[in-house]
Amino acid sequence: MSPNKLRLWSWIHKWSSLVCTVFMLLLCLTGLPLIYHHEIGHLLGTDVEAPAMPVDTPRGNIDAVLASAKELYPNKIAMYMSQEIDEPAIWNVTLGDHPNDEHYKPIAVDARTTKVITEPAFEGGAFMSTMLRLHVDLFAGLYGQLFLGFMGFLLIVAVVSGVVLYAPFMRKLDFGEVRRERSRVIRWLDLHNLLGIVTMVWVFVVGATGMVNTWADLLLKYWQNNELAVMLKPYEGQPQVTRMSSIHDAIVRAETAEPGMKVAFVAFPGTPFSSPHHYGIFMRGEEAFSSRLYKPVLIDAATGDITDRRELPWYLTALLLSQPLHFGDYGGQAMKLLWALLDIATIIILGSGLYLWLKRSRKTRVAQAGKASVAEPALARSREAS
Repeated sequence: MSPNKLRLWSWIHKWSSLVCTVFMLLLCLTGLPLIYHHEIGHLLGTDVEAPAMPVDTPRGNIDAVLASAKELYPNKIAMYMSQEIDEPAIWNVTLGDHPNDEHYKPIAVDARTTKVITEPAFEGGAFMSTMLRLHVDLFAGLYGQLFLGFMGFLLIVAVVSGVVLYAPFMRKLDFGEVRRERSRVIRWLDLHNLLGIVTMVWVFVVGATGMVNTWADLLLKYWQNNELAVMLKPYEGQPQVTRMSSIHDAIVRAETAEPGMKVAFVAFPGTPFSSPHHYGIFMRGEEAFSSRLYKPVLIDAATGDITDRRELPWYLTALLLSQPLHFGDYGGQAMKLLWALLDIATIIILGSGLYLWLKRSRKTRVAQAGKASVAEPALARSREAS
């Protein structure tokens, strides 16, 4: 590599890293508890758990599940129903004053007894809610998401430029060598390079998928305004449904139409994932990875008939595939542990990079100050001579 190219890549790596380092540290620190959000929720007592029952206990009627939730708030309407992948014994029901109510009421209902279990704390309580909001949007909504997406892009640039620079800077050393006999700064530099090259693929994948996740709201809005709008066009201009058919029968019909798939969530009429005339029933696979991929089935809320069902477009599929890769929560405890260790390694990389920059900046300032102190007497002597 020519000296000019080396200087250019060094400049790119330095500034892409510096600009995003503080925010990436924040994301790594907040992401660590999110990897174990179920376990932390269990310890804090905020995680909802279904009562222990025999495995073969039959599931109750879903209309009765909804009725139990609405008994708590009879004046509110149903917005969504959903089930977690690892907790099929619980229906999570969302009630609100209107279909887009931001101050909705979440209610956990036993899928077997159809009785209310509890009203869970939002996102697992104050601590986990704060971690999630900081990690997702810095409490700044869409603008915060897009800003973090740009920081993710800079992280990718830093990773690529770091890989380019690795060979020129390490050409006289063995791979992964840490010069323990040298100064602290040199040891940290070698450790920074070692962890950087070892975790390169993981950091790139997590950074790229995190960047894609920040586009979620925009991609969903685009899908709603295009593909979903085409699916709902035959009902355009018709009055909103006032008398709805059985949601239990609608879900059974959707499961019959999509064998091998289970219900992920149900959007009731008027919510952003349905229409004023439909139940939006989103099906998912039963395998670890396919369980993250949804297929919408639209059912006429008045008649209970399926009106449309189709695969999601490629960009939403990419978004849904990026989420498990980003959070590492689809491979059990072993994968969670791996993700946590790599997250900690990334924190060390970011922290050491910041430390090395501060040390180098201080060394540069000291050197400049030394030059200035040497130059002053010479300048004074030249003035005296003149």
